[in-house]
Parts: sequence; C-alpha cells; structure tokens
Amino acid sequence: MQNSNPTLLSAADLPSRQSASKPVGGSIFDQPLALPDPFEASESDSDGELMEEPIDEQEIFDLIATISDPEHPIPLGELAVVSLRDISITAALPRSPASPLRKVTVLITPTITHCSLATVIGLGVRVRLEQSLPPRFRVDVRIKDGTHSTADEVNKQLADKERVAAALENGTLMGVIQKMLETCR
Repeated sequence: MQNSNPTLLSAADLPSRQSASKPVGGSIFDQPLALPDPFEASESDSDGELMEEPIDEQEIFDLIATISDPEHPIPLGELAVVSLRDISITAALPRSPASPLRKVTVLITPTITHCSLATVIGLGVRVRLEQSLPPRFRVDVRIKDGTHSTADEVNKQLADKERVAAALENGTLMGVIQKMLETCR
C-alpha cells in the first residue's frame, strides 16, 4: 500500500475560483464602485422565493483546501490530502433526484499510509463543511481506498454520528480542529 502523496503542490497550481488577495496598502477607494444593475434579473423566481444558488465540487474544494494539517502549517490542498477529483456531489435521495437534498462526498488521502491523525483530518473536513454548507447538504468524509492501513476503522468512525458527536464534545480535540480551521478563507 503506497501513497504517491508526500509531494507538496504550489498553492498557485491548485484549482480555485477564489480571487487573488489584494496587494498590501491598497485602499477601498482604489477599487471602482460596483452598483447593482437595476435592469438585471433578480435572484428570485416567479413565486417570489429565493432561488437556491448551486454549489459545485470546486466550491467544496475551495472550502476545505485551506484547512491546515494538524502536524504541519501546510494546507490540506497543498499536501494533496484533498483534491478536486476526489469530491462529488450527488442526490441524497436517489429515488427522488429533483429533491434539493444533496450528498457531498470527500475522499481524503493521508500523506502516509499509517497517519495517526487521519481521523482528526476527516473530522476537520467534516466540521468545516457542516459549518459552511446549507442544511440541505449531507456530508460524507472518507479515506480513499488503498491509501491508509486502517481505512476501514477510520471510515467507520467518521460515518458514525454518535462517535462524531462525542468527539466534538472533547475540548482538546475541538481545540486541535479549531486550530486547523484558523487558516480557512
């Protein structure tokens, strides 16, 4: 069981829709004023309800790629622990694909096959997505097949709602997860 992972990727090479950061010393007055176009279609449908903005795999990647590794000050995206190709969004109710409920599946690839913090990384990704996504999304975070020596046990822990809830009540563990999420944009 070998991971091709310990390669570091450049943040500039990661896929992202997020805009580049502003130069230091810039002023809000240096930017042109953007006013809404009064003739542009509104964000509501004919019934007057707000339309749901679609969320895609790129947006999910942008949410989790900047989470820090718990052992190193390097983002998970740069470590290739998370990648765009390992994120999928599917209908949560396969028999009712028109339902707004969606399932987000994220496969994580630990940097080494015996990573002792794989569960913590999975919890960090799960917490970030559950805090960021609307309630119509169900989150499934798993270890990618063949990338970890105890993937079945880690996946069982990450899928068990009671275990996840108990882990999130642990103050020390939540401190580690909050530290991981400090770098999120």
